[in-house]
Amino acid sequence: MLISDLTQPSVVPSAKVENLIAEYPESDLPFYRKLGRTDLTVSCLGLGGGGGISSDDTLYAFDQGINYFFYSSDLHHYIYSSMSGALRQLCGRGSSVREKVVLATVTYIKSPEAAMAALLDQFVELGIDYIDVLFWGWIGSNDGEALQACLELSSDLRGTNSVYQRTIERMFGTSERLKKMGAVRYIGASFHDVKLARQLSNSPWLDVVMVRHNVAHRSAQEQVFNPRDAQDPQRPGIVTFKSTGSHTGALWDAPPGLPEGCWQPSVPDFYRYSLSQNCVDICLTGLRAREEVDAAIAGVQRGKLKPSELDYLNLYGDLHRNRLQVLDLPTERLLYRS
Repeated sequence: MLISDLTQPSVVPSAKVENLIAEYPESDLPFYRKLGRTDLTVSCLGLGGGGGISSDDTLYAFDQGINYFFYSSDLHHYIYSSMSGALRQLCGRGSSVREKVVLATVTYIKSPEAAMAALLDQFVELGIDYIDVLFWGWIGSNDGEALQACLELSSDLRGTNSVYQRTIERMFGTSERLKKMGAVRYIGASFHDVKLARQLSNSPWLDVVMVRHNVAHRSAQEQVFNPRDAQDPQRPGIVTFKSTGSHTGALWDAPPGLPEGCWQPSVPDFYRYSLSQNCVDICLTGLRAREEVDAAIAGVQRGKLKPSELDYLNLYGDLHRNRLQVLDLPTERLLYRS
């Protein structure tokens, strides 16, 4: 029985969900891992609503082992809302599986004064007790001062007995989960400027850093991932997004002039690329249907990409961004696959 077959969120979930970790084979790319310095155990694949995935297929993804869900309440909300029914079932008050889910939400209104309004929207829409990670979204090169002002709210926003928890309790009523977790457990920021991400990733007010990263946009590797020790228990959690897209187009479409027979990576290959990087905990996906859920999970189960595969995909990304011409391709670094 899939969780999507349940009519009430209080029904006991399937045995498969109870034994998720045991069912995934060991590899150098573990499906579950700790999210940086938080105490959250997350799937390496995260599911956001940007692809317009349905609630049924969101529940299917959870039943297959994905437990990190990303939801927007004030930008692209029309697209994201198609998964809201599933999140209400998984995360709403009375859900028997809430502790198995990591709910990340975002607001793109970069204003401390708007924080309560953003929380209210999310608590009302999803009927939840708490949020695991609240992100300040779309932090660009001109947003450093605004983000700093938002982060200074962290002590009031996150954890138990916070100012915002008490406000939420007055509005929605007290629950055991809300008292135990607080209204917001951790604070994150989604960066479009990697230099700012590196600068602020050491802030004690910021628990999770989310950055764009793919084969054509690799600056996060040098600026954010590589300078960190993956075993450092105090490092922030790291999430990537935009794994499959560039301003030059969809990365699964071969760049012009790619020699015939050369490896043309699939969408799951791009997820593996980000997850093969140092310190990356989660690759956020915009999966659209359960078939894509299955393909993404199967890709992860193949483990990390080999150094030769990573090197080839760097060339592939450079072709996409016109940083490299086909005539300049070193033939010994090309990979051919049928």
